[in-house]
Amino acid sequence: MPPPRRLHLDATFLFLPVFLFATWRPVAAAALSTFAMAKADTTTIVCALLPSAASPLLVDLNCTAAGGDHARQVTYPSSHPFAALAGGENFLCAVRPSGERAGDIDMRWWDLSGDGSSSSKRVYMGPPLRALSSGEYRVCGVLSSGELHCWRWRGLNISRDLRFAAAAVGDGFVCGILKGTPASIRCFGNDTAAAAVAGAPADGSFDVVAACGHRACALSTTGVLACWGHDPPTVAPDDAATGYAALALGEAGVCGLRTNSTIRCFGDGVAVPPAGLARAQFLDVRAYGKAFCGVLMSHGQYSLVCWGGPEFNATNRLVFGRVLPGPCLPMSSCQCGVLPGSANLCDDGRCVCVDCAFELNVARPNASLVPVKGGRGRKTMWIAIAAGTTAFFVFFVALQFALVLRCRRRRRRRRNEQDTSGGAQQSLMPPRVGSSRSRGPGSVVVENFMLDMLHASTDGFSDDSRIGTGSFGSVYRGTLPDGREVAIKRAEDSAKASSSVARHRDRETAFDSELTALARANHKNIVCLLGCCADSGERVLVYEFMANGTLHDQLHSRSPLAAVVSSWRGRLTIALGAARGIEYMHVYAVPPIIHRDVKSANILLDDAWTAKIADFGLSSVLDPGAGTPQEPLYTGGTVGYMDPEYYRLQHLTDKSDVYSFGVVLLELVSGCRVVQRYAESVTPKNVVEFAVPHILADDVARVLDPRLPAPTPGEAEALAYVGYLAADCVGPVGCERPSMTEVVVALERALVACGAAAPLSRASTGRRSVLSRSGTDQFDLTDTD
Repeated sequence: MPPPRRLHLDATFLFLPVFLFATWRPVAAAALSTFAMAKADTTTIVCALLPSAASPLLVDLNCTAAGGDHARQVTYPSSHPFAALAGGENFLCAVRPSGERAGDIDMRWWDLSGDGSSSSKRVYMGPPLRALSSGEYRVCGVLSSGELHCWRWRGLNISRDLRFAAAAVGDGFVCGILKGTPASIRCFGNDTAAAAVAGAPADGSFDVVAACGHRACALSTTGVLACWGHDPPTVAPDDAATGYAALALGEAGVCGLRTNSTIRCFGDGVAVPPAGLARAQFLDVRAYGKAFCGVLMSHGQYSLVCWGGPEFNATNRLVFGRVLPGPCLPMSSCQCGVLPGSANLCDDGRCVCVDCAFELNVARPNASLVPVKGGRGRKTMWIAIAAGTTAFFVFFVALQFALVLRCRRRRRRRRNEQDTSGGAQQSLMPPRVGSSRSRGPGSVVVENFMLDMLHASTDGFSDDSRIGTGSFGSVYRGTLPDGREVAIKRAEDSAKASSSVARHRDRETAFDSELTALARANHKNIVCLLGCCADSGERVLVYEFMANGTLHDQLHSRSPLAAVVSSWRGRLTIALGAARGIEYMHVYAVPPIIHRDVKSANILLDDAWTAKIADFGLSSVLDPGAGTPQEPLYTGGTVGYMDPEYYRLQHLTDKSDVYSFGVVLLELVSGCRVVQRYAESVTPKNVVEFAVPHILADDVARVLDPRLPAPTPGEAEALAYVGYLAADCVGPVGCERPSMTEVVVALERALVACGAAAPLSRASTGRRSVLSRSGTDQFDLTDTD
């Protein structure tokens, strides 16, 4: 295999904030793709957006040459998330926000011909795009306003009065679906493409269109597939009547992504998905030449596989093992659900939305995608209804019988356990945790582990396997039979822990609270709950293993400090990750969650140093009806981190978590323990008492951790800003503290000034970024000459 061609891409070319997608809503399949196929001379290049292994803030563009084993890949890291890609004959193009006009975007073009060393060229700057399509050596996009624009295409005339919902580019022509009812198709092109343009269907309402060479295909809203142009693929009537969500048109035929997520291909000589992928579930499919590639969904993971053409065979079908399955959007914009696990691939509380052409069971990542559209015949429909009704009746009777037996067994077991424990109430599961209907969009699947398996994986819960303690018991490190390393939290035996019924009830409450909270949470900065065990009176939770332990241990128990913790940039990155996890709990979790015990010992670090919030044993959820938190039975938290207002007045709000996080910020900046004896004091002081007076006196340098090197000017500016942010977080009045969203924004901007986002530096323009020193009154960046 020839080595992959290195694309000389500008490192700043693809930061895409939320505003780019704010007005975008796909017609069917994703109109903005996170992978692309292109040609570099005679070599086919496959590029995709992959979650970066270097930092939780990054998404990398990886490219590889088709053929071979794809072991050699070229990675183009970016300091900001990438967005969408499109490719064609000797080019790759992508978008980024404009640095000159707020709200606009740039689209840049890279020439892949020759040695590929040319720099990128801007071909467009203007309003955001909602769709992007490429073909041959041209690219067209649909603006958020609905206008269809094409670039590097002289002589093409498209009326600015027309408004489009989608578009597809072929050789010399482009076809677009008009907005409105009916959503008809209009095609535009030059003389060589006259036959393809003239063959477009004159009537009908369409929602998907694809093009390749001198032919095109479109899918009507009733599920009918029509193809036209030069030598279009032949479509059988049964195929045309099947509901499809996306089309990929290649040289030899067309492959359609059906609404049940499987792929069906037809046409003379088209490469059908091989046996291993014939019934697999896909989220997107695209074609280039005779090759097809698709985003494969399996058990909540997403990979890129290709087939067809001379480049792909049984040994090199998997191109990328883990890809971003679609553009990251605000969770609130997902009208039809959230892809399982996608919140862990996106930052800032965003996720990948489920396409409305599908109906996805969010609680089961490997669940089937259920058709929601398609032109099935009336007879088939009634047969399906009758069969479904019969199956439902049989299932309902069986379910009722099973529930009766289960309830009897549970009542018998509870009576036995009450006799053993002196009548203490023992709830095996929090209410409705096992029900998909009770979960929010980001819910995760909780496995049921057998106690024997967990016992064997920890050498019988031996002291050698014990790595720490949690809110209701000890934590052990274990290895499951499938090779996964896990952290296992086991509730202390009530006989050993305490004979008090109240103490036992507190542990039960902590177990239920943690299981309830984590079963609803799905975010890259919240520790992942894999499963639980409630056999034989045991209370056990199983989590992903965090290789780098707790932030508390990294700051106070390790010498020398690890590389990430020994740099100001690394500490701010950890702070930002933890803040995003808390923001998710407050803003995006359904219902919202208040942690109540935010501290450095409950911030875990994985092998990539991603910060994750853990230990939800004291957490409290907001009442969906009342909009207030369920008041806990007692005031919970850790001395030094606990909000004084909450401690005095017993009034719990999300600002209590903000206070605790402010203490963590001071801990990160100063390197001090939360309570310790300082040189100028005889008695121990809280870090708030020590640090805040120096910060408010504009003497942040007095509190910086002396174990770290002196900060650079940019780092000093960022640390002063973070110091003021921390002082605002630990303010005495809860309502005057910033929200966690404001904290996240402030930390992001501090990282920019600290140099973590160097591509945004304005040094090239002779200007520098200066952070406001007014704390949360002005979370902004100002420019000075």
